[in-house]
Amino acid sequence: MLQIKSVSKTYGEGAAKVVALNDVSLHLDKGDFIAVMGPSGSGKSTLLNIIGGLDHLSGGEVILEGKRIDNLDENALVSIRRGKIAYIFQQYHLIPSLSALENVLLPLTFCREEGAREKADDILRRVGLERRVEHKPSELSGGEQQRVAIARALISQPSLILADEPTGNMDQKTGKQILDLFDELNKDGHTIIIVTHDAEVAKRTKGTIFLQDGQIVNRTGGKGSIK
Repeated sequence: MLQIKSVSKTYGEGAAKVVALNDVSLHLDKGDFIAVMGPSGSGKSTLLNIIGGLDHLSGGEVILEGKRIDNLDENALVSIRRGKIAYIFQQYHLIPSLSALENVLLPLTFCREEGAREKADDILRRVGLERRVEHKPSELSGGEQQRVAIARALISQPSLILADEPTGNMDQKTGKQILDLFDELNKDGHTIIIVTHDAEVAKRTKGTIFLQDGQIVNRTGGKGSIK
């Protein structure tokens, strides 16, 4: 489903050169659910951004569902991100002036998809917000805002979900509710990669890779596909 082949990423040149990723390789099957852990600056978010086409790699390949995507132009990458890949961040990135429903519909604004409203209503019900559809972000709790962000990510029916510290701003109870939702998404067939500093969050996944100084130094668990 996803292959990362000898991926490297450097910033700057000469004395200012920083190696963010150094020859990282990873193979995930459809339905995997893995955590990426490591100290700050180890390359976790850089890896996520490269997988999702938000950052350019310095070497290597990223192959999604049999197609190389790291060498695509920006228009093609936008199409991939709209259809196959969804991002969920620690910061919810909701539009303050829009309702929960309008935020969820945002990815479909330009494609005029038939039945978009019904699809958004269904997804908001799925994340437990059917009574909050007209509320704006300022009227929602942190957990509810993250649920809106997850619903917005799901509206395009992605096969791969990339989550960067999605429970980082939450109390333990709310974080557990969000992780329960990730469990449900994984059971429905979504492949999920979650970056976290929290070992308890990592325990909820099927496997963990550990990054240090831009390299994978350890791998645990998984379906036999974390290679």
